[in-house]
Amino acid sequence: ITLPSSWANKLDQHSHATSGLLSILLMAFTLVIVSFSCTGPIIGTLLVEAASRSLLAPTVGMLGFSVALAIPFTLFSLFPNWLKKMPRSGGWMNVLKVSLAFIELAFALKFLSVADLAYGWGILPRWLFILLWTIIFALLGIYLLGWLRKLLPDDATFHWTTKVQEWTVHHFLRGILAICSLYFAGYLWFGVFGAQVRLIAAFAPPMPIESKAVFYDYEEGLQFAKQENKPILLDFTGYGCVNCRKMEAWVLSDDSVKKRLENYVLITLYVDDKHAYKDADFTIGDYNSKLQREQFGSNAQPFLVQLNAKGEKIAEPCAFITDPNEFLNWLKL
Repeated sequence: ITLPSSWANKLDQHSHATSGLLSILLMAFTLVIVSFSCTGPIIGTLLVEAASRSLLAPTVGMLGFSVALAIPFTLFSLFPNWLKKMPRSGGWMNVLKVSLAFIELAFALKFLSVADLAYGWGILPRWLFILLWTIIFALLGIYLLGWLRKLLPDDATFHWTTKVQEWTVHHFLRGILAICSLYFAGYLWFGVFGAQVRLIAAFAPPMPIESKAVFYDYEEGLQFAKQENKPILLDFTGYGCVNCRKMEAWVLSDDSVKKRLENYVLITLYVDDKHAYKDADFTIGDYNSKLQREQFGSNAQPFLVQLNAKGEKIAEPCAFITDPNEFLNWLKL
């Protein structure tokens, strides 16, 4: 959704026709109209937050968002000579754009993976996701070394040199970034074969849970816990939850934590699962989210609760933790 371009054109004309603070305000207003499609989702979320909860968080969010956008334009308007000192566009700008394009491809796969997991399409398993990331960052490293000039003619003026005395700042930065990208690709390669690769734990599909008592339905898990007379660890999570993936990689996969979890029946509930709940007119995610809100008064993930075999709380719930020892201290058994 974009606003009419005529609005931005008229404001831009008025900003050039005026001077002083009014010109600065008109330039800022022009930026708001031009970038409306990008700011809309963020501002919309904050407005919903303001209508449903306290005003403190939306106010801080609005202030931080507006200040971050306003500072550079305000400074360049007050001190226009600074613009003349900025580096001119050229080959380096194209390198930046192409490099960011590779990174954007990687993040596009992350969002595709979230949809794939939520709807159960099965088109992007964990090993394939990591393999594609490996290829992307390997190609990025190769590109930065200047070996894709035939495919990218805008970079034809760059020539890699092995003579240190001929290196420029451009060569130095590309070399460092190329090494980092290729090293990262090599690190990811081990994840294709099942390694944890914790550096991308927040973005990759979750690792399979190694436990005999794992359930993805609350009622089934509760019934099993009653039969075995074992306590329950209720884990509210989400396919699109970055902190959930980080906690799984850094805490729940820790050997000492996994050993303690053998004392529990683990019930993992995804709040964004789009499958229908037992042929009902709502989804599994809707059911799990409602369960979390109504029984435990929370709507954030990760959110873990310890219950006894009857489904009663035996400790205060736990949110995001990155320290395995802190998590072990929280566990009752």
